[in-house]
Amino acid sequence: MTLPKNTSLDIKKLAKDLRSGQRAALARAITLIESRRADHQATARDLVQALLSDTGKAFRVGITGSPGVGKSTTIDALGMFLIERGHKIAVLAVDPSSARTGGSILGDKTRMARLANSEAAFIRPSPSSGTLGGVAGKTREAMLLCEAAGFDVVLVETVGIGQSETAVCDMTDFFLALMLPGAGDELQGIKKGLVELADMIAINKADGDNIKRANLAAAEYRSALHILSPRSEHWHPPVVTYSALTGAGMDTLWQKILDHRTAMNASGEFAGRRREQQVKWMWSMLEQRMMARLRSDAALRSKVKKTEADVAEGRITPAVAAEQIAEWLR
Repeated sequence: MTLPKNTSLDIKKLAKDLRSGQRAALARAITLIESRRADHQATARDLVQALLSDTGKAFRVGITGSPGVGKSTTIDALGMFLIERGHKIAVLAVDPSSARTGGSILGDKTRMARLANSEAAFIRPSPSSGTLGGVAGKTREAMLLCEAAGFDVVLVETVGIGQSETAVCDMTDFFLALMLPGAGDELQGIKKGLVELADMIAINKADGDNIKRANLAAAEYRSALHILSPRSEHWHPPVVTYSALTGAGMDTLWQKILDHRTAMNASGEFAGRRREQQVKWMWSMLEQRMMARLRSDAALRSKVKKTEADVAEGRITPAVAAEQIAEWLR
């Protein structure tokens, strides 16, 4: 969806339409927050602020895993499972960006066919645009907009590479790590730190001839988790098996997510995590604003380019260069 040019947006009307659950208004609002135009960014900040009191009530679930593990298929199956139980599902599917166009390249909607056709679901593929962690720069704001529009479960799918595990933990309440049976990566997952961050590990494709291998993988993960310190003293990450293809085990998977929220609420950790996430979001936004100034100010760009050349040629150290740039930003 594109935004009208040279036309002031009526924030009050857009907020009202979004609160009433109008999908077009939600899509337009997300397009607004993803825009790089300075006037759109200012308007987006006002919109999110206006809607803040309508947010915070949804289940925020991050889903990650290596490419090929079945993230999109899992979301399609889980989403339909929840819709049948009266929930409204929003999916923020963060795709790798095309180096040429900057757009999404995976086309997740094609792998979430049932959800894409459901009136109770909203799917928004967004390019990561090079953002560290494989999470779109505006995913947090998009999540709040979905909550204000009445979606009570927000699923965030990351590209599952690099530092996406840390990024998704910093914006969701529950972090689900998907694994494959018999892929030989059970112990490797521990080395990458994925297991230490997960609130639950789920072994996909536990169907047909894979059931035995899925159970074996689950047993290995359970053993591994015993020697690691959990993220919370009030929750020990479970390991479950399921099949996104047949839907087997989906009820158990969702029940564990419900159990996690109950435990976190009882201990007060749920509210604490959300407060911490808000502060981290603030610092992330500040870093983005500083980088945006370096890119948009022509005089600064010229000075930074010269400094880069000095560093590359060994005339000054990176530490001195960083100090110089920090001074220019004051």
